[in-house]
This record gives sequence, structure tokens and C-alpha cells, in this order.
Amino acid sequence: MGRRYAVLDVFTNKALAGNPLAVVQDAEGLDTAQMQAIAREFNLSETVFLLPARGPAHSAHVRIFTPARELPFAGHPTVGTAIFLAMERFGEIRGEQNAVVVLEEAIGTVRCGVTLKENAAGFAEFDVPKLPQPGVPAQEKEAIAAALGLIPSEIGFENHKPCLYDAGVPFLFVPVADMSVLSRVSPVVSLWSDAFGPAKTRSAYIYTRQTRSQDSAFHARMFAPDLGVHEDPATGSAAAAFAGVVHHFDRPTNGTHFLRIEQGFDMGRPSLIDLEIDIEAGSLHAVRIGGQATLIARGELFL
Repeated sequence: MGRRYAVLDVFTNKALAGNPLAVVQDAEGLDTAQMQAIAREFNLSETVFLLPARGPAHSAHVRIFTPARELPFAGHPTVGTAIFLAMERFGEIRGEQNAVVVLEEAIGTVRCGVTLKENAAGFAEFDVPKLPQPGVPAQEKEAIAAALGLIPSEIGFENHKPCLYDAGVPFLFVPVADMSVLSRVSPVVSLWSDAFGPAKTRSAYIYTRQTRSQDSAFHARMFAPDLGVHEDPATGSAAAAFAGVVHHFDRPTNGTHFLRIEQGFDMGRPSLIDLEIDIEAGSLHAVRIGGQATLIARGELFL
């Protein structure tokens, strides 16, 4: 039985940039081991498998896999899948079409607003289903610096220090002085467990306030060798958790704050992630992730 699939480049408005995503459309009948094997075959940061929705008002039930394991939630699969399902719903786009796509993910139901325009990349934005929560204290910066191929004095800027936050997937957030330091990050995998603790918290998101564009707020890189992802071009789930970092260290005022994050530039896969944070009475009230995606391939798995 052939199973259709599509590939989209996500968090970009052009092909061969951003973070590629495989979407397997006809996933009924595949078990977990088969899905994991297919994800290893694609060898992208994530592969999504579409299954019939369990709720009558929902668009699809989705399962998300890295080359190494299944995830309860991820940002670039959510954005890419929502745009793809909207494209499938409307077919040829003339003018502008808007849609709501509701995805059933392991973390819960994720509601996405999608805008499609003729001869343009699609755009999707979703409410983060779980607000970021702080995790265990980070290891000493000496251990973190060694695992990243840096020296301790290059870790941290202003009042930002390494910390762990989780908005469905945990990340250790490591601030560095500037983009020149960020470009020199070279993970030493043999030191990874010493620096980042248990396997489920070993994804490292390295960021700086220095950016390439004045429209951006942060520049970042993400490494997750335990997920089978040496470096990720764009990480929406990390951006979601990063809202907790911004709230903790920068203390934004009440209201809605828009932040654009650059990622993937060091890989030749430039990506732009839109992060919106709502603050009410000094507390983090809501987080939204948005971005563009473009369809670049369709095919069939002979399985």
C-alpha cells in the first residue's frame, strides 16, 4: 500500500531554507516502530504522521517523531502541518484564504490560525498548549561551557544565566555574549550528560541578543544529540519555552510583546520564528508561536 507524503520548509517563505518537515498523510495501520523507522529514513528534525481526528470538530490526530524518539509536541511540525492541511482543504489558492486547523497532539489539542495567499508562503500561528515552567537548576557554567566548546566567561550576558524551561519539551537555555561566540559553539557530546543532566533535558538552546536584523530580538542555535538531531534549523517548542526565559530575566510590562527569533543561519537554513507573549498583572498569561512554510515536495512511500 502506497502512503502519500509531503515535505515543507517551515519558518521560512522560500524553498531550501527554514526547517524541513515530512508529513505522512496515510498513516493508518502503521505502528509506533514503523513510524519511528520512517522518521529515521527521512532523517529530518521531525516527521509528522496524520491519523483521523478523534474529535468531530478537529482536523487531524498527529504523531511527531524525531529520528530517535516520539515527541508530545513540537513547533515546526505544528506550523507546517496546519499550513499543509489548510492547503489540502482549499486546493488552488486565489487571493487570500483563512482557516482554523485543530490538531490533536500528545500534549493536547492545539488550535492554529492559518492564512494562505496566492503565490506566497502560508502562515500559521498557534496558542502554546502549555505555558513554560522552570525546571531543575542548571549545572555550573564551567560544565556547560566545556560541553559547548566554549570558555566559562563566554556564558551569560546582562542578567541572563543558564536555566531550564519546559513548555511540553524541556530545553536548557544558555545565553552567550554575542553572535561570534554563538557561531563557535561546537558540541562535545562526550561531555553532554555532565552539562545537561538526564537524557530528557539534554536539548541545548544557545541564544544571544545580538541579531542580523533590527527586526529580530534574539539569535539562537539548538542542539539535541539525544533526539538524533545534531543541530536544528528552527525549534518552535524551544521558542515556546523561551517565553519563560524572557519573562524571568527581562520582566516585560503588561500587554502583548512581539519577538522575532533568528535560527538556522549557521547551517545555511535561515529561519524566522515569531513569538508573542501576553503579560497580565506581571505574570505570563499566554504564548503564541507563528511562522511561514512552503511546500517543496510530494511523494509516495511504498509501504
